[in-house]
Amino acid sequence: MRERGWDVVRRLTGGRAILHTDELTYSVIANSSEPRLNGSVLESYNRLAQALLAAVKSLGLAVEMTEHKQEIAKETNPVCFEVPSTYEITVNGKKLIGSAQARRKAGVLQHGSLPLEGDLSRICQALSFSDEASRLSAAGRLLLRATTVASALGRRVDWQAATQAFIKGFESALDLHLEPGELTDAESLRTDELVKQKYGHPSWTQRM
Repeated sequence: MRERGWDVVRRLTGGRAILHTDELTYSVIANSSEPRLNGSVLESYNRLAQALLAAVKSLGLAVEMTEHKQEIAKETNPVCFEVPSTYEITVNGKKLIGSAQARRKAGVLQHGSLPLEGDLSRICQALSFSDEASRLSAAGRLLLRATTVASALGRRVDWQAATQAFIKGFESALDLHLEPGELTDAESLRTDELVKQKYGHPSWTQRM
């Protein structure tokens, strides 16, 4: 992976592998008492999915929301985007947005990614498979089951346009008014501490 210029991070939400490139990532963090995120995981996931649905529809995509959890593929594939879960966004039956949620005592985190363009199967080159045939098979299944905005639309959508679509989608679906912000000095200091003490340490990244 290093020779490709890629690094490894471990998500709080766990799950399968994602290659974060040529995409728009989003993150929602709120107190557990926030009305838009209260209730069960699926209830809050559904509310946020409505915002994601509004966002990608505004880009011109004929998207749908997966209502029922699909059966996991029998083939072993460590790639996150292979299988859509409940309330995830698909287009022409292919997964378009991957999302995951984690809950702690203090609050809720949900994050995800919208691939804008590029070859989704690139990630298979960095993952471990029993042999090359298995790698090629996994890459082929991924392309059959997931897609990018550019592939679905037949044209490129730049990051800025996707960002504006997400802002409008979240504002309209969740009755929000979003404003740009910066970390406070205290938040920046705490971020640096967490990277040094935990998230940048191999004991966190490589933990199984």
